[in-house]
Amino acid sequence: MGESGDRSVDVVQGKLLKPLVMLASPIILTQLLQVGYNLADTFWVGRIGSDAVAALSYSFAIIFLMVSVAGGFTVAGTVLIAQNKGAGNESQSHHVAGQTISFVTLLSVLCAVLGYLLTPTLMQFVGANPGTDAYTYAVQYTRIIFLGVQFMFWFFIFDALMRGWGDTKTPLYLMSVSVAVNLLVDPIFILGFDDNVLFAWLTAIPGLDGLALETWLYEATGFEGWGVAGAAFATILSRGSAAMIGMYLLFSGRTGLKPSLSDLRPKRKTVRKIVDLGLPTAGEQGFRSFGITALTAIVAIAGTDAVAAYGIVQRLASLVFLPAMGLARGTETAVGQNLGANQIKRAKQAVGMSSAIIVGVFSLVSVVAYTYAEPITAVFITGEGAAGVIEVSSAYLVIAAPTFAFLGIFQVVLGAFRGSGSTRTAMFLSIQELWIYRIPVAYFLVVYTDLGVIGVWYAMAFSYVASAVTTGLWFLRGTWTDNEVDEPTATPSGD
Repeated sequence: MGESGDRSVDVVQGKLLKPLVMLASPIILTQLLQVGYNLADTFWVGRIGSDAVAALSYSFAIIFLMVSVAGGFTVAGTVLIAQNKGAGNESQSHHVAGQTISFVTLLSVLCAVLGYLLTPTLMQFVGANPGTDAYTYAVQYTRIIFLGVQFMFWFFIFDALMRGWGDTKTPLYLMSVSVAVNLLVDPIFILGFDDNVLFAWLTAIPGLDGLALETWLYEATGFEGWGVAGAAFATILSRGSAAMIGMYLLFSGRTGLKPSLSDLRPKRKTVRKIVDLGLPTAGEQGFRSFGITALTAIVAIAGTDAVAAYGIVQRLASLVFLPAMGLARGTETAVGQNLGANQIKRAKQAVGMSSAIIVGVFSLVSVVAYTYAEPITAVFITGEGAAGVIEVSSAYLVIAAPTFAFLGIFQVVLGAFRGSGSTRTAMFLSIQELWIYRIPVAYFLVVYTDLGVIGVWYAMAFSYVASAVTTGLWFLRGTWTDNEVDEPTATPSGD
C-alpha cells in the first residue's frame, strides 16, 4: 500500500486465492448491506399493506431503468483504473477517477430530470393502474428518489473507482454508516410515533418502557410518519451521508486514489475511452433494466398480489446472489489488473477460482432456500393479503434453488469479460439471459398457461441455466484476453 489509508489489495503478485477472497468478501458484505436498504424498506412499508409493497416493486423497475444507464459508465472507471494500476500507471488512474466523476455526474443529472418528469407515464407502462393506492404510492416514492438521486450516484461512483484500485474495504465502511442511518430513520419516517412498535424492543431492557417512550414522542410531536414517501426520504438522507464522506476521502487522497480538481475538467481522449468502455455496459444495464420493467408488466397481468410477490422475489434474489456478485466484481478487478500487467494466465486462474468458490457456496445456499422457502418469504410481509403473497413468492425458491449455481457462474464470467475490457461481449451475453431466455418464456407461461406468476419463476430458473451454458462456451474460446485497454508499461515480478 503506497499511502497511509490505502487499503488496496495486491492481486498481481504472490498467491491469488487469498487476495481474491479479500477483494470479494467486502464486496459481498457491501452488497448485503445494500440489500439491507431494500429489506428495511420492504419490512416497514409492508406494515402499511400489500399495495405499498407493490408500489416499491413498480418503483424499483423505473428507478433501476433510469439509474443503471448512467451508472453503467462507472464500470469504465473500474476497468481503466484497474488496468492502469496493474500496468504501473497510477497517475493515469487518478486522472481517470476525476474524469469518471465529472462525466457520470452530468449523466446522472440528466437522468434525474427525465426520471422525475416521466414517472407517471412510466408507472403506467409497468402496469400500475392510475387511481389505485399502489400507483399513487409508487409515483410519490419514485419522484422523491429522483430528487436526491445524485447522492446515490456519487456513492456508486466512489464504490466503482475504489474497486478498480483494489480497495473494497472503504466502500464497505461507508455503506455500514449509510445503512445504520437508514435503519434508524426508516421506521420513524414511514410510521411516525403512533404505531406502537418502533420502540417496543426497549421493554427488554430493565427499567425502560419503549411503548411509553413512543407515546410521549407522539404526544410531543404529533408525527404520524410520511408512509411510503418516508422510505424515500430515509434513503436520500442515508445515501447522502455516505456519498459526501466518500467524495471527501477520495479528493483528500486518504484512500490512495487521489484525483485532483483539474482532473474533473473533461479531456476528450479520456472521455472517449470512458464512453467506448462504458457505453456497452450502459446499454447492457439499460436493456436489462428495461427488461425488468417489461417483466414487471408481465407479472402485473396476474394481479397486484402477483406484483407484491414479485417484489419479494426480487429482494430474495438480490440477497441469494450476493456471493456471485461479490466474486464477479472481485474477478473484474483481478482480471483487469493482471491483464494490465500482461499476466494472462493469472487472469484466467482468477476466473477459475471464483467459479469453483461460487459453486461450493451455492450448493449450500440452494439447500437452505429450498428447505425453508416459506419461512424465509414470510419475514417480508404481514397484514392484509399476506398469506397468498407468501405462498406464491415462496414457490420461487422451491423452483429456482436447484439452478442458483448456474447463475453464479454466469455472473463470475461476465465479471471476467468486463475486467478485460470486453464490455461489448458482456453486454450481448447479459442481454440474451433476460431477453431471449427469460422474458419470452415468462410471457408465454403467464398468458397461455394456468401457471400465472409461477410461470415467471420457471422462466427465471430456465434463464439461469441457459445463460450459464452460452456464456461458458464463449469464455472457453479465449478471445477475451485480447481486449486489453492499455498496453502495460511495467510488469511486476512474480506470478
